[in-house]
Amino acid sequence: MVTRTVAASQPPSSPSPEPAGGPSPSAVLAMTRAVATRPDLWRTALGALRRLAAPGWWAVPPHLPLPDGQLWAFRMVTAYGRPDQVPDPADLLSYLEWCRSTARISRRRRHPLSTPSQDRRGRSGAS
Repeated sequence: MVTRTVAASQPPSSPSPEPAGGPSPSAVLAMTRAVATRPDLWRTALGALRRLAAPGWWAVPPHLPLPDGQLWAFRMVTAYGRPDQVPDPADLLSYLEWCRSTARISRRRRHPLSTPSQDRRGRSGAS
């Protein structure tokens, strides 16, 4: 007769501890310095920050529009392989340039060039 021993039931362990709260102060400082050197990307950076900010960020200390911990960890893992990685400034600037270029393409699609039968104001030629 074969007897099996069953280990005590343990709760499933989470894959990783939940990140504390988004980017570290050193990461925020490094990213701010990188963007500060590129005034042409300031508007794009503010737009990206607005899109990434955790919902209700104004009600949670430090009252800054930072991404939440899980989103930040996911972004760092997909980009660098580690949730605690500080983004490379060159990568951040490259990402912002990409955001700016795709926003331009998106604006062009929403406002296509006028058709030959319309003038620049969108009026038909027979007025």
